[in-house]
Amino acid sequence: MVFVGVYAAFSLNSYQQHQQEEKRRDQILASLEEQLKEGIDSAKTEGAKQGKIVSEFRRALDAGEMPPLHAFAFASDYSATDIATLLQSGGIELLDVKTLTSLRELESVIRGGLSRMSHYEKLSDALIAPNLDADISFFYDPVTKKLRKRFEKYPDALQVVVDFFHDLEKAQTELLKQVQAERQR
Repeated sequence: MVFVGVYAAFSLNSYQQHQQEEKRRDQILASLEEQLKEGIDSAKTEGAKQGKIVSEFRRALDAGEMPPLHAFAFASDYSATDIATLLQSGGIELLDVKTLTSLRELESVIRGGLSRMSHYEKLSDALIAPNLDADISFFYDPVTKKLRKRFEKYPDALQVVVDFFHDLEKAQTELLKQVQAERQR
């Protein structure tokens, strides 16, 4: 009789613990889902905005115009500790391996993109920003109307920003699909 009572108590405790874990798992997945939806919308908006800037710059350049160069200034509130905190709060034990893998891929896209943009921002700070008040011929050869050699990567740097937002949107969409699939289980 005592054995059955102890066994029932352990079973009830185990059941309650399992219910708490399921509730925590769903809270984590719901939070991720909400953040991803907002992130996808933001990436689409910013990607389209930056895409127009790149298209207009390339159009003007191809038309023989000498469009002005602008200093790169990219600010992000990204912090790797945000995801680390989520995982440490139980996510690593409660989430599916596929979800964790998709999350890792998203983190990789973010870190890589921010690293590339930081590189171009440093180049901009050294080469473009100090010379914004210079004549346009500082940036372009007036005869050919082409960017001078040290500035010829400028259009590519603009494209890096567009590519980052595209890659970010894609990685967030993949993770969102995985999170939604896991929530359905």
